[in-house]
Amino acid sequence: MTPETGTVAPAAPRARGRLAFSPLPLDAVTFTPDGMLGSWQHTNRSSSLRHCIDQLEVSGALPNMRAAAEAQEAASSYEFVGFHFADSDIYKVLEALGWEAGRSDITEFLPFVDETIALLARAQQENGYLNSFYAATPDKQFADLRWGHELYCLGHLLQAGIAWARTAGRTDLLEIGVRFAGLVDRSFPPGGRPPVCGHPGIETALVELYRLTGETRWLDLGRRMIDARGQRSVGEDRFGYQYFQDHAPVREVPGATGHAVRQLYLGAGAADLYTEDGDEQLLAALKRIWSDVHGRKMYITGGLGSRHRDEAFGDPFELPPDRAYSETCAAIAGVQFSWRMLLVTGESRYADELERALYNAVAGSTSPAGTEYFYSNPLQVRTERDGEHEQAPARRAPWYDCACCPPNLARLLSSLHAYAATMDDDGGLQLHLYEPANLRLPHASVTVRTGYPFDGRILLDVDGQLPSLALRLPGWAERYSLLVDGVEHRAEDVGGYLVVAGVGTGTIELVLHLPARFRSPHPHIDAVRGCLAVTRGPIVYALEQTDLPAGVVLEDVVLEAAGEPVVQGAEALVADDIRVPKVSVSAVLRTPASSDPYPVAGTAEPRADAAFRVDLVPYFRWGNRGPGGMRVWIPAG
Repeated sequence: MTPETGTVAPAAPRARGRLAFSPLPLDAVTFTPDGMLGSWQHTNRSSSLRHCIDQLEVSGALPNMRAAAEAQEAASSYEFVGFHFADSDIYKVLEALGWEAGRSDITEFLPFVDETIALLARAQQENGYLNSFYAATPDKQFADLRWGHELYCLGHLLQAGIAWARTAGRTDLLEIGVRFAGLVDRSFPPGGRPPVCGHPGIETALVELYRLTGETRWLDLGRRMIDARGQRSVGEDRFGYQYFQDHAPVREVPGATGHAVRQLYLGAGAADLYTEDGDEQLLAALKRIWSDVHGRKMYITGGLGSRHRDEAFGDPFELPPDRAYSETCAAIAGVQFSWRMLLVTGESRYADELERALYNAVAGSTSPAGTEYFYSNPLQVRTERDGEHEQAPARRAPWYDCACCPPNLARLLSSLHAYAATMDDDGGLQLHLYEPANLRLPHASVTVRTGYPFDGRILLDVDGQLPSLALRLPGWAERYSLLVDGVEHRAEDVGGYLVVAGVGTGTIELVLHLPARFRSPHPHIDAVRGCLAVTRGPIVYALEQTDLPAGVVLEDVVLEAAGEPVVQGAEALVADDIRVPKVSVSAVLRTPASSDPYPVAGTAEPRADAAFRVDLVPYFRWGNRGPGGMRVWIPAG
């Protein structure tokens, strides 16, 4: 097996003939630490990765694997701790470290990596099977594909192995995964039992494994898994077949349904398959699913999944802010799905939604220190009653019993620079995420200087020659100016990208007009009818109890929408954090005139006080300054 290093971005297709854009080499983009994403990536490296490693011990994930290894060697039984898919937490942390190895010095983490890979080799059974929950019960292995998560865990194991092979040329972890994948391939041959895992995720890993090794059996296995969906092979369940995306063939579904993370991982895997097979019917289905998600089932923050009961998408426009589930993993999976659709189509709307999710739902899921997390991400938390919140999380936690989100976030951040830019077949460069960065290309280098997303000015210093340079024109930019070497330039708009042809050594300046604006909800979103939200560029703002005068109750605040929001100076909301601008709006207090929850209309109108100014903060930094309520959608007068 010959590892491929430095040629393919993480979890991204490379079949150039079916891609509008192709990923850059893994080492082509470096974020600088003075930008929002670069700072976040630095925090992930300096704090989050070590935190995740420590939590693998505390949670029982690593002790479980050690027990499985010892039982394998002594033919004994053991007591398992935690959720049965905890192995995936180990693999996601290893994957995060693998991508990190491609961008920074991880010497301090190598003992953990070496010891953990050796542990996995010890725990792996002779036939290739590896799962710490089912290791001691061979009769139950692959017996419950609906809930067993064995193939899901294998998918994360493969992704971890692929990361290390690509960045460091290290294949010992990959070889463990390939042995397990070989067992799955033999256990689910063509014409046999449908290889449908109740939790998608392995599909992307198998296509990636094919790209890395060139062995078509992995692509064939991934294709069998996607083609087998819709046969209802997972069996009856209280959540129904839609929860597992097994209710109808992938190519025939009208839109998104069921468990949000499952649906989005399946979409990402199917998009990867399309790049290899070119099945236009599959692509048409993916466009339907993506449009349904982002046009009718997405929160303004990019959060996905409105139902707590089954962590699922609701009906179209069923988007309650206070009951938003909006799982962190769903936002991350949405980023992965949108990224693939961007590569396939070259349309900027996919990059817009990737950016929306990244700066809001994903960024809001973690603390500035990078060691506390939200599992779900509501858009409203009511004022505390009796010292507690019952309906939504108001505090981030260091870890969770079901800990899928923190290590998932770590692996995204370690590879985040790979989402910034791409190239086309002619060697042209496309910029998707505006972030201070250095880009190293075959015939040019580019330095990006910007304060985006809080400043719309983007400067690019080019040294060398580029056939073309495409700059994304975000959907929230109301107007722009473009200068090439100080001279105004009229560029062609192609799919939402401003294309400058024949770029040589010099400076390009793009200025995006990103005013703060009130946003109204779609009239079918009943839960926030009569409310407004405030955005600036991709950033969604929130009102926190912390910023209200003493004695003012959050639920009594009503916006006055006569004037536009006013952007304030940037400041650090908590110590040692990035500086972010607040937005000031005019508001009034309307306090209830009666204790009757349902007075006769017109008999108990709320009392309105004089208008006052109140500051809103970026949603991604809410919940870091003390207790109190929060809301994104605010009633408007």
